[in-house]
Amino acid sequence: MFSVIRQDLRAVFDRDPAARTTLEVFLTYAGFQALLAYRFAHRLWKMRLRLLGRLVSQAARWVTGVEIHPGASIGHGFFIDHGMGVVIGETTEIGDYVTLFQGVTLGGTGKEKGKRHPTLGNHVVVGSGAKVLGNIRIGDSVKIGANSVVLRSVPSNSTVTGIPGRIVKSIGERVPEEAMDHANIPDPIAERFDLMERELIDLRKKLEND
Repeated sequence: MFSVIRQDLRAVFDRDPAARTTLEVFLTYAGFQALLAYRFAHRLWKMRLRLLGRLVSQAARWVTGVEIHPGASIGHGFFIDHGMGVVIGETTEIGDYVTLFQGVTLGGTGKEKGKRHPTLGNHVVVGSGAKVLGNIRIGDSVKIGANSVVLRSVPSNSTVTGIPGRIVKSIGERVPEEAMDHANIPDPIAERFDLMERELIDLRKKLEND
């Protein structure tokens, strides 16, 4: 467990330029504090000390504003940036090197039993206020734009924006790590207007040549 915590700590310094010292991260980073509490609560959960695990997670929620169910599965190198309002449901599965921003919900869509929360692959970035709901799969290196609502599975190396979430970009190779933030999201409306403008210019040229 200590090895995983070291990787979580390293992720803070790798992805947040404001992080200065290890002591500062331990004392002031609510997302990291919530993750530490989750690691402990998850171990209790696996030991079938379910009530104790829930009590630990609820205490962390009161202190940090981040709610992570102890039954969730979270890989290493996980980072929550400005985590107030983040909610991660019981059957959520999160891969390695995933980043969540403020207000993200990884939740369910109803009262179904069994696996009812999303599965996120590796190197996924979920922007502020985004909701990823239901038993769906988000592939590796996916970027989800701020305030998007994702209700369907997303293939790897894609970008999703909107309500409901739609794939606006998909490439054949993984997005470089330095580009994995929720600001570098394409604007599908602006791109459509640009396409229409180019088509109008082409039509005007054709009419002028006739």
